[in-house]
Amino acid sequence: MAARNGKNFIGEQQPVALPASFFSDLLPVIDDLAELKVTIFAQAALQQKEGDYRFLRFDEFTDDGSLMRGLAVITDSLPARDLLTTALEKAVARETLLMAEVEIEGEARRYFTAADDSGRALQQRIQNGDWRPAADGEIELLPPRPSIYGLYEDNIGVLTPMIVDSLKDAEATYPPGWIEEAIRLAVEGNKRNWRYIRAILESWQQEGRWGEKRGRRPGRRKPNRSR
Repeated sequence: MAARNGKNFIGEQQPVALPASFFSDLLPVIDDLAELKVTIFAQAALQQKEGDYRFLRFDEFTDDGSLMRGLAVITDSLPARDLLTTALEKAVARETLLMAEVEIEGEARRYFTAADDSGRALQQRIQNGDWRPAADGEIELLPPRPSIYGLYEDNIGVLTPMIVDSLKDAEATYPPGWIEEAIRLAVEGNKRNWRYIRAILESWQQEGRWGEKRGRRPGRRKPNRSR
């Protein structure tokens, strides 16, 4: 949680580790004092977070008394909040931080995370909509969706090399979610085979999903009139 009423977000006794790349790659090129302060703060604050996915809300920057006082002494010409906003924009442009923006109750909210593998995975999941609002302006990630390979193996049958190749081709051909939905329909119809799933996907591709173009049922194919 963010510290409120000007308190410090980062615990005084908490050790903070900066990666060696910070000193070798970032420190020589950051020429803005506000960006430097914000970058160091973000690195430290993210380490105070718990869980597999760690991010900072924008208000967790503004609510930290030490950070905002540190920005305020840089110049009298701009408010500390404006310096913070500009510093975060520079850090995102430099890719020392990653940002994802979402809309909750009509309000745009920004979330910042580290520019590492975990941060990129978090950013992608937020951008994909794999989240839901939580209390106090937080968001929580939805449980990871199983891969189509796991879905097939759990619901249809053994993953043979031929089936794996077919699933790879389908992933590259059809929109996200179609394969999962086609597998679900195959299970509901007790048609647990790839041929039936492929027929559903091909039907959606030709006629529109759910057959909305011709009022046809999902997975139902046109009769072959060539015979």
